[in-house]
Amino acid sequence: MLRPINTDTVIRDGAASGRFPGQIHEGVAWWIGACLVVATKTNRISVAHDGYPTSALFHERLCQGAINAQHYACHVTSLGTASGTGLLAAMAALGHMPGALITTTTAEDGATVRIALYDTDGKPLAEDTGLAIIRRLIADDQVPIPVNDGAKGRVEHHVVRETPT
Repeated sequence: MLRPINTDTVIRDGAASGRFPGQIHEGVAWWIGACLVVATKTNRISVAHDGYPTSALFHERLCQGAINAQHYACHVTSLGTASGTGLLAAMAALGHMPGALITTTTAEDGATVRIALYDTDGKPLAEDTGLAIIRRLIADDQVPIPVNDGAKGRVEHHVVRETPT
């Protein structure tokens, strides 16, 4: 692994989260995308971000990792900027698929990036529903790569129309 992370610190509580730069980097999003597909054994996921430029960068990398996950040929529905509520509604409307929401929180001493992961029921990914598998794959440097070009998925952009509150 070119840029290792402390997987026990970064991947926990239904998400990958850490200080950026430092604890987490853009490559982690690629790893998380590929591993989410493999851990949940899915060929469809939805992904959104909060609109912050760092979140958008991580979002792009996560989508690229997901479409390059082994033989799954994953179809990624990119929602672009959306809230957690918008992501969960889209996941349910599009067929109860796993999902991820990337957010960035800034402070005077830097930023924290969080990649929240959800199962097909819209619940945070738990240890027994894939989080432990993702952590192990990354820690053991077994990030899944495509078996051939025919196994590569695709990203489709989907606009979420959220009702103002």
